[in-house]
Amino acid sequence: MKTQLSVTVALAGLLLTAGCSQESSPSATTATSTPTPAIDGSQFILNEEPSEAATVIEAREKSEDGEDVVLVGRIGGSVNPWIEGRAAFSIVDQSLKACSDIPGDECKIPWDYCCETQKLPTAMAFVKFVGDDGRPLKADARELLSLKELQTVVVRGKAKRDEAGNLTVLANGLFVRETSPSRTTDN
Repeated sequence: MKTQLSVTVALAGLLLTAGCSQESSPSATTATSTPTPAIDGSQFILNEEPSEAATVIEAREKSEDGEDVVLVGRIGGSVNPWIEGRAAFSIVDQSLKACSDIPGDECKIPWDYCCETQKLPTAMAFVKFVGDDGRPLKADARELLSLKELQTVVVRGKAKRDEAGNLTVLANGLFVRETSPSRTTDN
């Protein structure tokens, strides 16, 4: 009886160990054997600026869901305009002033547009670069597209509207405008 109990306990221990290792092994194996493939961001960079880009405000007012759009704006609109781990960010209409555009303003985070809080909600758009499957790319936009806060970008893609009237651009092209020297960040 003592031997049967010892064998039963040993088998139960083996089954528990096997069960635990089977549950953790696939995720560990998946994480190490099938890493996320690198995405070539150069496929989205446009060599020439698209003509007739709408402002963010114009695009918010006039673009229809599913329509091809081209719009221009500056990266910002919040303390962190980036979606971590995704090729997505927010842009703001150029008519709004970032704190760095205001002489004497010493704001440490000028891209949050804290001086424009009343106008900001109707002057922003969300940009996300998507793959052929329509899903956001799993890559940080800052690294994938060499972007930083307050850069002026021209974005090409399809408009996606939500019930509240917010505009998202499912982007397939990006042109970064050269800007004059101004206060920037080290991010």
